[in-house]
Amino acid sequence: MERRDFLAFSSFAAGAAVTPGFFGKAIAASALQDKIETVVKKRLADAALGAAKSAGATYCDVRVGRYLRQFVITRERNVQNIVNTESTGTGVRVIADGSWGFAATNELTEDAVAKAARQATAIAKANARIQTEKVQLAPTPGVGEVSWRTPIKKNAMEVPIADKVGLLMDVNGAALAAGASFVNSMLFLVNEQKYFASTDGSYIDQDVHRIWAPLTVTAVDKTTGKFRSREGLSAPMGLGWEYMDGAAKDKFVLSNGLTTYGHSYDMKEDAIAAAKDAQAKLKAPSVKPGKYDLVLDPNHLGLTIHESIGHPLELDRVLGYEANYAGTSFATLDKREARFQYGSSIVNVFADKTQPGSLGAVGYDDEGVKAKRWDLIRDGKLVDYQSIRDQVHMLGKTESDGCCYADSWSTVQFQRMPNVSLAPGKAKLSPEQMIADVENGIYIAGRGSFSIDQQRYNAQFGGTVFYEIKNGKLGPMLEDVAYQMRTPEFWGACSAICDESDYRMFGSFFDGKGQPSQVSAVSHGSSTTRFNGINVISTARSLG
Repeated sequence: MERRDFLAFSSFAAGAAVTPGFFGKAIAASALQDKIETVVKKRLADAALGAAKSAGATYCDVRVGRYLRQFVITRERNVQNIVNTESTGTGVRVIADGSWGFAATNELTEDAVAKAARQATAIAKANARIQTEKVQLAPTPGVGEVSWRTPIKKNAMEVPIADKVGLLMDVNGAALAAGASFVNSMLFLVNEQKYFASTDGSYIDQDVHRIWAPLTVTAVDKTTGKFRSREGLSAPMGLGWEYMDGAAKDKFVLSNGLTTYGHSYDMKEDAIAAAKDAQAKLKAPSVKPGKYDLVLDPNHLGLTIHESIGHPLELDRVLGYEANYAGTSFATLDKREARFQYGSSIVNVFADKTQPGSLGAVGYDDEGVKAKRWDLIRDGKLVDYQSIRDQVHMLGKTESDGCCYADSWSTVQFQRMPNVSLAPGKAKLSPEQMIADVENGIYIAGRGSFSIDQQRYNAQFGGTVFYEIKNGKLGPMLEDVAYQMRTPEFWGACSAICDESDYRMFGSFFDGKGQPSQVSAVSHGSSTTRFNGINVISTARSLG
């Protein structure tokens, strides 16, 4: 992979660090439809389970995985790169003498996985010598032999490369014809074939699909050399090719024509709009700093939810176990006990691994726990965190939340963020009706750069496009907008949330965490939401 292409898609990640080892070995596109037979996976799993128990493990889980990824990267009239990768192998995790041990192998033979199981057990016993407290694993009932598949209509991996390139070339051509100076468009496809087995008695076969079609359009003023860019206003989804197949039916249009998307995406339409928006941004005035009421589109608000609620409510951050990668959390355990006021009374935030079309949707996590939904913030008060089997006893709970994942068979699973979403408002309210109540505000759509401190408390967020709101009407485009926030004050300023008819999801395709780093995919749903009296600064710079 070329360095410039690697940087192109790693830059889209929300706090992610994507490394070449994440992708695996290059393969032909035709091999992306291959699968490992279930009988083979079960035989491998049983060999590992048996070897671990014989070596003295009291618990063992096995993950046989085949991870497939395809990236199609274009710029203007050229295809810059097409990458197809496969990573296949088996990871074995055990508890022995009250401590964890893990080992993995890329050899799909019974002897190899049995050897890995014995190695994992030996590592666990070695770890136990210096461990001060034994692992407390919450019970999880075995489910026998079950399977789950992302409910796609069309496997994107089966669509010919020529069709994908043709789509992106058509998108690029439309953007250039609409006035773009430069355009990048890409397709990222993921298929994770994961087989989980454990000494609890579970044999879980899952086939997970995800898709993302990012684009960036740039317009240049040749007289001044000034340039502005506008990214696409779609979100990555846990869907198949049907997400890209034809004109979008599930789209959201404001009175000024700004269009964002839900469970389907018209990439060409968005590229044309992006070209026009990029040109308009060249002429847009810089925002005047001050206090504004912000009306935030879900495609923008998802990142704010991710950084200011999703990450700080990961229990390992709260406990200080996760610190080096993007810090710990201000939302300490005492705040849960005190029912800390995280936001206004209309703020209800839930975690959900079952949301259709979401990036985080699965049947079971990588500990064999069935996916579910639970509340994190209720009526503005902090009520719970995201936790896994060896953490829940610290919260006085007896059941895992089912959010333990690894990004590969070769990496050990640990606590990861589920889909974390803001519940829609209960009263009927459209974005236009919300805007009609704003005297002096700014409408923001799309994600931009952001900065947040090591406790997830103080932050600053930009966006993709900004529009002035004056006396209840959308006005002209603005530029150089960023808002500052302290997490509880910001969510405490939440004054209105549109109803469920406006609900849609933002997604993070490469969300990074841990050392060594792992990535995961997660969605954040919301409806258009208003925040009153937020401090806005201008990011414009005067050079020379």
